[in-house]
Amino acid sequence: MSELVYRSMTLPDIEQGYEIECSCFSQPWSVESLIGEVIRNDAASYVVAEDNGKIVGYAGMWQMFDEAHMTNIAVAAEYRCRGIATNLILCLMQTAKANGGKRMTLEVREFNHKAQRVYSALGFRHAGTRRKYYSDTGENALILWNDSIDNTLRAHADGSCSESL
Repeated sequence: MSELVYRSMTLPDIEQGYEIECSCFSQPWSVESLIGEVIRNDAASYVVAEDNGKIVGYAGMWQMFDEAHMTNIAVAAEYRCRGIATNLILCLMQTAKANGGKRMTLEVREFNHKAQRVYSALGFRHAGTRRKYYSDTGENALILWNDSIDNTLRAHADGSCSESL
């Protein structure tokens, strides 16, 4: 594996991002939704992890004032457990901070313990539960908050965003 590049998602990345989305989720976002996020939603920011021109992961967020809400994150199965999700989140945090963001929130499936460990290592803490949030399984969503993006970025100063997003 070569060195991964982390950068802003562009329209040509959506097809590969959608393939990853479909491989990761039982109810994937549509191509149209991803296009709308990247092209038309001024509150949205999306980043990709790229390996020699191949998109291997992506993540997105919405930002309103000083709060960012991570909307989705997906990494291709053969690239998991390599720190890519962590770096994608750190890239989103850098972007949020550059736009005045102080805090970040997300929802995670109640039984997705692997993802919860990643989020915990990045300073996210349980703040509530959305009952039966996931319509495909009826599973609850845990609401997680990171109350200091700045502290997380300082603690992970070796993060590898390839550009100022």
